[in-house]
Amino acid sequence: MKRYLNIIAIGILVMTFLSCKDDSFNYPEGTVGISKVTVYPILTVNGDQYMFVAKGGTYTEPGVVAKVGENEIDVKTDGQVNTAAAAVYTLTYSASNSDGFSASQARYVVVYDTKADAAGNDYSGSYKRAGFATFAVWAKVAPGVYFITNPGGAVGNTDKVVAINPTGSTIQIPPQGSPMGAFSSTVGTMNGGSYSWALANAGYGTQVRSFSKQ
Repeated sequence: MKRYLNIIAIGILVMTFLSCKDDSFNYPEGTVGISKVTVYPILTVNGDQYMFVAKGGTYTEPGVVAKVGENEIDVKTDGQVNTAAAAVYTLTYSASNSDGFSASQARYVVVYDTKADAAGNDYSGSYKRAGFATFAVWAKVAPGVYFITNPGGAVGNTDKVVAINPTGSTIQIPPQGSPMGAFSSTVGTMNGGSYSWALANAGYGTQVRSFSKQ
């Protein structure tokens, strides 16, 4: 009896080996069994995510490359830059593979119009939010233009937006797209290292926030 069981076991092993030979895995290209394999597009944005141009200047698009695997595919660009008007412009790049799956990236182009009485200001530094142990951090990136990290003085926030100082001590976060969505602020005044404004963004309340430089 034991001998017959051994013979049966060997037969099962042989059948398993034959059924698993390489030919059985020669699925049509782009499939595994009954499942279809798709390769998602990858976009590479040349240049910086944020670019700065003085009003009336020239914006040169660095370009975007989209690939599916090793193959380059077409990129669609939504949005445009008007250097005759100061604003923060969003350019959205997208590409889709043959199965309709898409990917996108964004670039923000800041066209600034800074007057002579503000061009030399430098408000870079850390500003403590009144009543909180949190800070908004300003960094000058162009004449009258700043990045603000944690603009609302929230706990644990590391997002950044663009703020402008177009003239004198006037400051504002102009309407813009951002990783946090649409963002802007009321107009404020930098007064001896202190300022107040209210933010407009889905993630923040509408209360006035006050900050003082440390």
